[in-house]
Amino acid sequence: MAGQQHVVIIGGGVIGLLTAFNLAAEVGQVTLLDRSGLGQESSWAGGGIVSPLYPWRYSPAVTALAHWSQDFYPQLGERLFASTGVDPEVHTTGLYWLDLDDEAEALAWAERERRPLSAVDISAVHDAVPVMGEGYSRAIYMADVANVRNPRLVKSLKTALQALPNVTIHEQCEVVGFLRDGERVVGVRTATDELRADQVVLAAGAWSGELLGRLGLALPVEPVKGQMILYKCAADFLSSMVLAKGRYAIPRRDGHILVGSTLEHEGFDKTPTLSALESLKASAVELIPALAQAEVVGHWAGLRPGSPEGIPYIGRVPGFDGLWLNCGHYRNGLVLAPASCQLFADLLLGREPIINPAPYAPAGRI
Repeated sequence: MAGQQHVVIIGGGVIGLLTAFNLAAEVGQVTLLDRSGLGQESSWAGGGIVSPLYPWRYSPAVTALAHWSQDFYPQLGERLFASTGVDPEVHTTGLYWLDLDDEAEALAWAERERRPLSAVDISAVHDAVPVMGEGYSRAIYMADVANVRNPRLVKSLKTALQALPNVTIHEQCEVVGFLRDGERVVGVRTATDELRADQVVLAAGAWSGELLGRLGLALPVEPVKGQMILYKCAADFLSSMVLAKGRYAIPRRDGHILVGSTLEHEGFDKTPTLSALESLKASAVELIPALAQAEVVGHWAGLRPGSPEGIPYIGRVPGFDGLWLNCGHYRNGLVLAPASCQLFADLLLGREPIINPAPYAPAGRI
């Protein structure tokens, strides 16, 4: 049955792209639709740390997806690079958290979850990261945390999908509604056309709630604005990711340093603001004083798909046969993508799921 199905995926961010990538070998045809360009929204705008910022503050549901994804990312990066020639740059640098209020909880969580997180002496952090600012007194460290260069990940996934004969991509193609046959969803309506499908997957990030509202369903996924700035430094300037007071600095392999991010409830407004720029610069210089002399080469805003507790919606939509969700990843879409999209494929194809799917099921949550 699955081998002949036509699956339409709404949303061409990392979640939609990776969903398409995982399904393409298993179904007859995949059509991916995006309202703008592939991966130009949250997937492009984020930092790409392959960990929740404070993993111990999340529910076991988020933790389960995060751990699976963290372990899987290196091989995903290698596989995509080998097949496309575009390296997503899964860059293992480790991450230092500085002066945490809940350090004891973090260390207890790490012991319980068997994650390699430990307290380190602040002088050892200064030895490892000489550019870090003074004025910090405590640190914890996890050595195996990577970051992925998210625009490259998008480009690599797009290249991989374009090479597959049964995948069709339509950019600048906004879905405005669903085609129904009684209780069943049998396709989508775009601004210019109708497209029929056996299964429809809603993976439209911050826009998912609005779209599902057209079926009279209230999905609590809403846009949460985040702003970032980018510096250009020498390739060996910053050896590790550092995080303090909710702000972080992420080194890319070529010396670009990302500093983020704000959390703003401004609807669908993505305008970068001067106040955020000044706030991010102040955080950057507090973390790494030498950035006061570095050039800001980029400043942008993106819209995260906010959801209750950051737990994504993965699975069938009750009462609407043929309609599925893979959305609502809030701040952790890049972190959770490999596990979310593998779990999603398992559910759609009727396979044994990689982890217990119950916490993510839309039933009872919308």
